[in-house]
Order: sequence, then structure tokens, then C-alpha cells
Amino acid sequence: MDVSWTPPVLTGEMVTLRAIRAEDADPLHDGLTDPEGRRMAGLTREFSRDEVSRWAAGAAEREGRFDWATTVDGEQMLGRISLEHVDPVARHAEVRSLTLPGHRGRGYGREAIMLVLDFAFGTDPGLGLHRVGLEVLSINPRAAALYQSLGFVPEGRRREVLADGERFADALVMSMLEDEYPRAKATWA
Repeated sequence: MDVSWTPPVLTGEMVTLRAIRAEDADPLHDGLTDPEGRRMAGLTREFSRDEVSRWAAGAAEREGRFDWATTVDGEQMLGRISLEHVDPVARHAEVRSLTLPGHRGRGYGREAIMLVLDFAFGTDPGLGLHRVGLEVLSINPRAAALYQSLGFVPEGRRREVLADGERFADALVMSMLEDEYPRAKATWA
């Protein structure tokens, strides 16, 4: 399978996903420094503005992954969503998303995930993948419920992977397979 690693524009009813650009660095940095978002994503490393700027400038050209800005109109950034570790031979990838502060709980992330799954499992356009997986921290039950409502199936857990204050959080492992995708999509309406 020959893959173009440039993220295509994906358009839904509420959001448009487009390739991350250099000018997205400021909102991305804001999201990566938001305490609530950092905790729910399990981010333990600090990212400088310069690091985020360099990453954003080259995001659309990275092999093995697709990085999109979740936007309202192709411009105003609400978050980011990625397909990472894309293996076109084994036909699998991992999805990861981050919704920026002030935009959570409005359905934008849900629709972004649906658009990415359409691309991942689709063939024209799309990647024709067999499996899309993810991990979500046990301290983020809202995200876990969202993923399950979209059709992701729990597979297991990695125990105590992240220190959360004086306690530890597990990583819940979930996936969706290509034969589960049509049934899941039928429930999205």
C-alpha cells in the first residue's frame, strides 16, 4: 500500500480537520500547558513554546502519522487529533486526541474521532486499516465512555502507568476492528 502522509482535509457537520500548520503552535502550546488537559492525557513532560513551534511546522510531513487540527471553519483551532504509529502493512494505527480548554464537552472531539475513523477504515479516500487502537487513563472516565459509545471495545489495562498525585492511574486499552466499524458507525446518528 502506497501512503501519502499528508493529512487530507476531513469535513463533518461541526468540525473540519486540516493538517496542523506552523501558526497552530500557540493554541497547541496552550493545550499542552493546561493542567486539566495535561492530567487527563497523562503528560508528564513540559514542552517549550519553541519545541511546539518546531513540531507544528513539520507536523504535516511526518511519515507514519497523520496530525490534524480540529477546527470550526478550517481556521479556529479547537484541538488536535492524530493517527499515530500507522502501519500500512500490518494495517493498524493508534488514535490520540486533545481538545483545548473552553471547547470540551460540546461534541467537537466526538465528531473529530468519527471523521478519523472514517478515514482510517475507509478506502477511497482512506487507509483501509484493520485495527485502530487507543489508550485512555482510568482517571478520565468521560473519555473512556466516549470511546466506548463510538464502538471501541475494551481489551485490557496497563496497571498503574502514571503517578497521579499520591495515587497511580491505569491505562485502559481499547480498539476497533474493521468488521466492527460498520456496526459502530450505524449507531453514531
